[in-house]
Amino acid sequence: MIRFYNGPVLTLQQDQMNISHQEVWVDGNRIVCLGANPGAKADREIDLNGDLLMPAFKNAHTHSAMTFGRSFSDDLPLQSWLYDKIFPLEAKLTAEDIYHLSRLAFLEYLESGISACFDMYYFPEAMAKAAVDAGFRTVMCGAVNNFKESPALLEEYYNTYNNYHPLVSYQLGFHAEYTTNRSIMEAIAALAEKYKAPVYMHASETESEVQDCIGRYGMTPTALFEQLGLWNYGGGAFHSVWVSNEDLNIYKKHGVYAVLNAGSNAKLASGIAPVEKMLQMGIPLAVGTDGPSSNNALDMFREMYLICVLQKLREKNAAAADANAILKAATAGSARCMGLPEADCIAPGKLADLTVIDLHRPNMQPINNITKNLVYSGAKTNVRLTMVDGQILYENGRFLNTDTDEIYKNAQTVIDRIR
Repeated sequence: MIRFYNGPVLTLQQDQMNISHQEVWVDGNRIVCLGANPGAKADREIDLNGDLLMPAFKNAHTHSAMTFGRSFSDDLPLQSWLYDKIFPLEAKLTAEDIYHLSRLAFLEYLESGISACFDMYYFPEAMAKAAVDAGFRTVMCGAVNNFKESPALLEEYYNTYNNYHPLVSYQLGFHAEYTTNRSIMEAIAALAEKYKAPVYMHASETESEVQDCIGRYGMTPTALFEQLGLWNYGGGAFHSVWVSNEDLNIYKKHGVYAVLNAGSNAKLASGIAPVEKMLQMGIPLAVGTDGPSSNNALDMFREMYLICVLQKLREKNAAAADANAILKAATAGSARCMGLPEADCIAPGKLADLTVIDLHRPNMQPINNITKNLVYSGAKTNVRLTMVDGQILYENGRFLNTDTDEIYKNAQTVIDRIR
């Protein structure tokens, strides 16, 4: 049993940003008590010494194994980046490569206070093994398209990896409308109906993507997904940049999450999502980094900052995109989007996915508004500890029980071979 004491706690219960001062007790992989726990004996006591304990961040959209492309093809237009640089390298990847490249990404997640990722990529068997070996919570998402995987394989993966290990789960998904023909999307909608399950995909990332879909089907990707019944049980749209009011009404009707990826969208000049409008309409929000080939960092602090400040520029309104709303999206919102409601806040019975933020750093002083300062001034260097499923995996700048040199070497070997 682990006892956290002597510091502020952001529980996020009922999505509230209230800071309290109380003990938090963890037993196994669960939070068991908030406040004094008379008679209980802790195996370890962690003195927060005034630092902040809060729910860990959840990365609601990423492609972990794309660490292979970090700074390999920067400063190129999206289509050239994809078709001339990324896709040719992807074609050379093996399952073993995916394992090693994902292990590298997990380190960066932990260093950013992230306890779980929502990963869309190939070779799920390798990703699942990497997650279990690393002790890192991973939700995988189907990546079906016209060239790889199939609805039948998607169903097999859904049943296999939702019964694989407590740290691993799987959601129905496909790459995007522009890479997936109608018959495949219809088959995935049938799976959603069969399993009463949400569906996730890249959607409305670029203006040309939306216009091309209108040319093919006479409607936006969002309208098409609704027509096909893909979101009858909810889901999420990664990026959601070029969305109309009508599209957002569809999101709201079906409880579809807009998964924001501000860093990648800015770097690839895709656009700025209408986050303030989403907030005003009550659209559920989540936050992801996208992959390390397009971002290039896997840094939740940078994502939150960019979402807020870019929105103020977009709307020409310094009050747009309140920082607390984006902090909630990066924690509780992302957890629920990913199908992890048991990891959305600090409360008895919830999963012990926690992070400790070092407030004894110049960028966190003086203490006026802790939650907003996390968004506007926080950084990975403030992450003192990251706990996943009750296990401390990162603490005081060290990755515990992990040979980082071996992980770096294996990733470099992959990259040297494929490029």
